[in-house]
Amino acid sequence: MIRFPRTLPGAAAAVVLGAMMLLPASTSHAQSGGAFADYAGQWSGSGSITIANNNGTGSERIRCRGKYTTSGGNNVLNINLRCASDSYRFDLASEVRSTGGELSGNWTEESRGVNGTVEGRVSGGQVTALVQTAGYAATFNISTRGNKQTVAIASKGELRAVNISLSR
Repeated sequence: MIRFPRTLPGAAAAVVLGAMMLLPASTSHAQSGGAFADYAGQWSGSGSITIANNNGTGSERIRCRGKYTTSGGNNVLNINLRCASDSYRFDLASEVRSTGGELSGNWTEESRGVNGTVEGRVSGGQVTALVQTAGYAATFNISTRGNKQTVAIASKGELRAVNISLSR
């Protein structure tokens, strides 16, 4: 089992929530129904987290469930997300906005009092973004096809990678 330092759950929360907040819109809905027209509903899935520590790297499985709601002509996405691994769990809330393909937003993990920002861009149904909180940053790529979604996240910090597959 991987032991997470106190700062790692906040970093993991930043990465996972940032990824969930920046769901790419399909081209047809982005043009006619808002950037997040296809994403309201319940999403769930699993994946892995890769951690670097004094003993090298190790992976742990993570499971996530989220409820996404939209407003503002489907250009505002609100997310409530719960993720858990064998070592920890976190509950997140967020709001992200899309304006002309530019994404920005904020998130909060209430039980730990951690919060941060997300900035990114949608291009051709793909998202590339940066998630930040004090002392931590990660980049990620997201691809959505119908009711399936993959999230790939990379960082040079202790939390090296997150890979999650979700379905609705």
